Amino acid sequence: MAYEGEKYPASFTLADYLICESRERGELLTPLKLQKLMYYADAWHLALYDEEITAEQFQAWVHGPVALSQYHRFKDYKWRAIDEEIECPTLSDEMTQHLDEVIDVFGSETAVSLEIMTHKERPWLEARGDIPEDEPCNNYISKEVTKEFYRSVGD
Repeated sequence: MAYEGEKYPASFTLADYLICESRERGELLTPLKLQKLMYYADAWHLALYDEEITAEQFQAWVHGPVALSQYHRFKDYKWRAIDEEIECPTLSDEMTQHLDEVIDVFGSETAVSLEIMTHKERPWLEARGDIPEDEPCNNYISKEVTKEFYRSVGD
């Protein structure tokens, strides 16, 4: 659990905030959409501030980037919305602003749209290598490649 003012939340805190803030805006997240928002939150923080939000690495699964801790936490929901009660963590103003911007930009996209976006981007593609898109893959997406790619997109 995050402490008030904690600058870099762990994966659980990151997920909790994204779920709570999305719910406040009228949307219940599916596990698929949560994973993509987590990925983009970490990726853009790396690109903009040269620091990761979570030390957890994302794997290049068939449906896009996945943080295993949150996959296991929410896997029973499958394609349904995560509707359990989750306490919204208190984060630093800077982190809250960053995560709110991620939701502003990516939150209006569907889970499938976000999945398709990640499939066209270098970090996911490089992590998968020659593995076909529809074949299982547990390779980790490089945080360095992620930082470089999104930094180049942001220029």
